[in-house]
Formats: sequence, C-alpha cells, structure tokens
Amino acid sequence: MIPVQRLPLQPQLADDLARRTEAVRRAGPTTATGRAAWRTAREPKARLRQLLHRMAPGLARCMYCGDNLGTDIDHFEPIARAPLRTFDWHNHLLACAFCNSNRKRDQFPCDPVTGAHLLIDPAREDPADHLQLYLSSGSYQALTPKGRATIEVFALNDRAELVRARRLAFTVIRAMLDEWHTRHTTGDHPGALEIAEALDSLWQADVLRAVLRLTHTPPLARAVLGERAYAAADLLGR
Repeated sequence: MIPVQRLPLQPQLADDLARRTEAVRRAGPTTATGRAAWRTAREPKARLRQLLHRMAPGLARCMYCGDNLGTDIDHFEPIARAPLRTFDWHNHLLACAFCNSNRKRDQFPCDPVTGAHLLIDPAREDPADHLQLYLSSGSYQALTPKGRATIEVFALNDRAELVRARRLAFTVIRAMLDEWHTRHTTGDHPGALEIAEALDSLWQADVLRAVLRLTHTPPLARAVLGERAYAAADLLGR
C-alpha cells in the first residue's frame, strides 16, 4: 500500500454528488436508501472511476493490495455505517473485487475507546507510518494498531499469492535498477528513461517504494540491493 493523491472534482460532478447526497438525506439516510441511490448513479460512478484510475498506483491497481486491477469504487466508510457519505468523494477509493467484496465488505474497525477508525486511508495518510514491508519475505509488519487492522481486514499477509508477488516484484525491480544503472552510465539515456517509466507502471508499487526508501540508510540498501541497484535507486529516488 502506498499513499495516493486525491484529485479535485470538476464543479459539475461535485454539484451532482451534492444533489444526490441531499436526495439521500431527504429519503431518510439508511443503508437501503444509500445503496439504492448508488446503484442507479451510473454516470457519476463512471466519472468517479476515471478519476480513481488516474490516482491509482501502477496501471490502475487496487489501492489496498496493490496487486490486482482496481475494478470497484470502494466506500472507505461503508454505506451501511454512513449512508450520507455514499456520494462523498473523499470516501471513495479504487479497490479490486477481492479486497472490496470478499475481504472488506462492511468492515470498518474502530478503536473501542476513542472511536477513531483503524483502517489506513491511503488518500489521507502515508501507509508507511503504519506498515513496514520486508522485501526478503514479502510480508508486512504492523507498526501501529491501524497497521494491524489493515493487514487483518485485507489479509495482506495471509494471501499467499500477494506475499509471493511482492517477493517476485523485488527480484524484478532489483534487476531493472541494475539495468537502469548500466544504461545511465553508458549514456543510453532513452533506454534508461524507458526502464524508469516501466518501474513507475509496475504492479506492486509498494515494493518499489520500499526499495527507494531503503536509500535513506545507505549501508543497508547496499547490502540488500547491491552497489549498482543501490546507486540507481538513490538517483531515481531524488
């Protein structure tokens, strides 16, 4: 999981969403009225999905697992809990069908004392403040209660295919950094640019981000990446 930058709404779309929110309010803000309004909102959903695709990591990857294609508009705070946020742009994230329908569903864990939500919202906070990715194992370690809840709800460590994909992505990224360094140092700048653009579009963007963050501790980065891949990551991360 990596942070994503929320894009501004076009005024026409913002007005449409506000009108639909008011309609839910007038109908009585319940789970049923919120879901019914959402089901029939075909045009605004298509426009919201376009914006979310532009925000998403890699090639429209899920903002939670980072591996699968983002196909669903997820309500971060579920409609069942907050029907008046059904059309709240700041409550929408792009998710894959598995994360949205199989894992998260209407889950929204909250602190029993403060009531604060315990899922990471990548459009509002940096997931690295709550999660640490170990490149050698492909597993996440929780740094905070939010990290623990997010790992559990989305099964970030229990889905073997996700863990294996992160390990494979690390192998691929390290090799690409090595090749980028070769092309950069030999003056093949078009070739180096092509590799850099490919890195930006890779699935598992959280692995690339973890690699780039390693450069903040050069001795560790050299040991994990090797000298050439470290040098490339250091230059690309600036």
